[in-house]
Amino acid sequence: MSGKLYVVGTPIGNLSDLSPRAVETLKSVDFIAAEDTRVTIKLLTNFDIHTPMVSYHKFNTTERGEEICQRMLNGENCAIVTDAGMPCISDPGELLVAKCAEYGITVCVVPGPTALASAVAVSGLSTGRFTFEGFLSVNKPGRLEHLNSLLSERRTMIFYEAPHKLSDTLKDMYKILGDRRISIVRELTKVHEEVIRTTLSEAAEKYADGSVKGEIVLVIEGAKDEDKTAETIEDAVEVAVSAVKNGMSVSSAAKQAAALTGYKKSEIYKELISRNC
Repeated sequence: MSGKLYVVGTPIGNLSDLSPRAVETLKSVDFIAAEDTRVTIKLLTNFDIHTPMVSYHKFNTTERGEEICQRMLNGENCAIVTDAGMPCISDPGELLVAKCAEYGITVCVVPGPTALASAVAVSGLSTGRFTFEGFLSVNKPGRLEHLNSLLSERRTMIFYEAPHKLSDTLKDMYKILGDRRISIVRELTKVHEEVIRTTLSEAAEKYADGSVKGEIVLVIEGAKDEDKTAETIEDAVEVAVSAVKNGMSVSSAAKQAAALTGYKKSEIYKELISRNC
């Protein structure tokens, strides 16, 4: 009889958030697949857990994933953990779960803290419907393409971001999405936990110096229903002109205005060119 995979949520900052069930599971399984064993050993030591570990991260998913599955097929139970939060969310653990599904290995979840749900809960923005967008690409063209695809997204959007990339990300968000409300949620559950509620324009200017540190989640309001229409093509062009003045390229501005107003990008682009924008 094959073993099971336990997807175990771990604290995102405060060790007290590790649930009793998670502690029991980590103690009882045969081995733990950890994103970084050097990080996980600190957690295990704190709770007097001595279960052996194997490393499982984005650079060894194919080979190590197969090894882990074979051990479970031979009857061992495994718990997978990430450095912080729920494994398999914007995390290579999703590939291990998929492989378990292929082999018919049972996967159980031991819920725990997750930054995305915690951040949207304290953001002050709409929580009725939201979309998790993970990390934006470090490649600028890829990042802009991702943001452009969200122009007409009306749900609240959640992003993970690293502090050293925050300045460029905020500038690109303002350039592509226009001025919207944003909550910058940092250091969740830690001593310096903070929720910065502002706008994209203010954030892009105020935090251009890289002053925001720590683990960061960005929560941004979606496009408003009233932004979806314009009475005339001239109104649509004015939306694009404003975007160009804020530093957006003519093509991107036309695309954004088209998404927001319902007019064709080609019509708006033609008008922008005629105005020598």
